[in-house]
Amino acid sequence: MPPGGTLPLPRIFVPRAFRRWQRKAGIADQTLAIAVAEMRAGLIDADLGHGLLKKRIAIPGGGKRGGAGVIVATQRVDRWFFLIGFLKNQQVNLRQSELASLKSWAAELLALNE
Repeated sequence: MPPGGTLPLPRIFVPRAFRRWQRKAGIADQTLAIAVAEMRAGLIDADLGHGLLKKRIAIPGGGKRGGAGVIVATQRVDRWFFLIGFLKNQQVNLRQSELASLKSWAAELLALNE
C-alpha cells in the first residue's frame, strides 16, 4: 500500500469483445465500477489464481442472483481488465483449457507497464 494507506484510483480496461457483450447485456459502465469497488474491498466470488477473479454483477431488472458473471484480470491494486462476461444461464464453469488461456492472457496484460 502506498504511503498514507490509500490505494491508487482503479483503472478499468474493457477489451472490445467484452464491450460488445456488455452492451448486449445492457450493463452500464457504473456497474463495472461498482464491481471493482467491491472486489477491492475483498468481495469476490472466486479467486481463479494467477491474477484472475470471478465476480457476479447485477443486470438491469435482474440483480446479482439472476445476473451475470465476469472474469477479471487484476493485481488487486489499480488495474482491472474485464476479460469475459456471461449471463448466469449461459455458462457456469470454465473448462481447464479456457482457464489456462485466460491465465496466460492475464499474465500478459498484468506484465504491461505504462
